[in-house]
Amino acid sequence: MPGAPKEWRRLTPCDIGCPYVTTFDPGRMELLLQNKNAVIYGASGEIGSAVARAFAQAGARVFLASRTQATIEALAQEITQAGGVAEAAQVDALDEAAVEQHFNAVVISAGHVDISFNAISIGYLQGDPLTELSVEQFTHPIADVMKTQFLTTRAAARQMSKQGAGVILAITATPARLALANSGNFGVACAAIEGLCRQLAVDFGSAGVRVVCLRSAGSPDGPKLDRFMGELAKLQGITREEFEARLAEQTLLKRLPKLREVANAAVLMASDSASAFTGTVANVTCGQIVD
Repeated sequence: MPGAPKEWRRLTPCDIGCPYVTTFDPGRMELLLQNKNAVIYGASGEIGSAVARAFAQAGARVFLASRTQATIEALAQEITQAGGVAEAAQVDALDEAAVEQHFNAVVISAGHVDISFNAISIGYLQGDPLTELSVEQFTHPIADVMKTQFLTTRAAARQMSKQGAGVILAITATPARLALANSGNFGVACAAIEGLCRQLAVDFGSAGVRVVCLRSAGSPDGPKLDRFMGELAKLQGITREEFEARLAEQTLLKRLPKLREVANAAVLMASDSASAFTGTVANVTCGQIVD
């Protein structure tokens, strides 16, 4: 690049694509989350585990929380064997006492918590008009997701406010912003999560706490979404591949984001390189939504 600093001209494509570089000088690469402590709820799920691996690879010490003990311990072992630092705990993120007890234990063990991310799975209902849902079917998943998000973000905000720094992350999907037919209570819940993130950002920004919500278009390389796409495709009388192709066609990049890409975005937003980001949504939709 003519006129660019010397260190810019020495960049390779690998350097540009790596989410863990904090300087343009390839001779001084650093891990973006080095010396950071991260609590990840729902870490045994597809998104939670992808983010956990990415956080650990970026230098963070990860505290993995999930209701499934065996799965979470296997993930912690995998991360440790790969050279990362991980601890696993069985935690019901819908239980107030369990969330508080675990979070306080992490603070005692690590001294501080720099990142909190809640990606627990909720049983939303999609595929039918809202008129086909009962009051319980519509409200219960929304109540559950808001309860767990409130419990985990409240614990994080309290501690991070004392520290004077910290990052709270959440994740939603395209229906939070884009009106899609028959998305059931999923889009409503996603919009509510984003609203909570905005409120947290304004309430605790002056204390140095950043809040960012990732918004994905769905990652077809995740087995759970893969199965769901197959079910929706069957309802429409098309193949699973045709269904994904239709979704991809709606994006600017003509594809859907991979789990690793969502995880990379989480690493960046959680890092000091994104220190000016708060009260916002990180658009990881491959251009399905244009801001």
